[in-house]
Amino acid sequence: MGRDVIIACDFNSKEEVINFLGKFKEEKPFVKIGMELFYAEGPEIVRTIKQMGHKIFLDLKLHDIPNTVKKAMSVLSGLDVDMCNVHAAGTKAMMQAAIEGLTREDGTRPLLIAVTQLTSTSEEVMQQELWIDKPIDQTVMHYAKNTMEAGLDGVVCSPLEAGKVHEVCGDKFLTITPGVRFADGDVGDQKRVTTPAKAKELGSDYIVVGRPITQADDPVAAYRRCVEEFVG
Repeated sequence: MGRDVIIACDFNSKEEVINFLGKFKEEKPFVKIGMELFYAEGPEIVRTIKQMGHKIFLDLKLHDIPNTVKKAMSVLSGLDVDMCNVHAAGTKAMMQAAIEGLTREDGTRPLLIAVTQLTSTSEEVMQQELWIDKPIDQTVMHYAKNTMEAGLDGVVCSPLEAGKVHEVCGDKFLTITPGVRFADGDVGDQKRVTTPAKAKELGSDYIVVGRPITQADDPVAAYRRCVEEFVG
């Protein structure tokens, strides 16, 4: 799997997401199914979108005791998604349990990545509300190193942190980066953002783009613009 644009399909119904994906006649974009859609429609929405020919990043951010996460991942492994995730703050033991649960009897599994710090979290909020008194860049790198040592494939992080993650964890350790907006677009509730072209320059392996594509007047054109700027 090489560099790619993942569309965040943050819809709340099957009808909405199917109508949206139906606009793509030539491409089969990699899509992210998050909590909103999964909780509204259940596992069947994953099967439906997979049958349409799309790669799927199932973004549920599991974070619980290791045994619970292991059992949950064993269920998700049967959905044939291409990527899923946990919170790195859940500890190495939890992340290792996630891999155990996700790995099928034949030894295969989806890519497993971990969330370091959400791109909506500023350093001030992290320190004052979460009581993490280290700088945010040090915290992200520490979480990324823990994730690598637990055996996962990569992390979700800000594009601004992707290059440093590769320095710490190596070029093969994946960086999946939300917080991407066009230079002429609205940043919404994201705090640490950049453009597709800048994300490529900074070393992101995958960018996750939602509203700039899903709410565009022409979503297909917006997606193609993203691919052109990020993949080339």
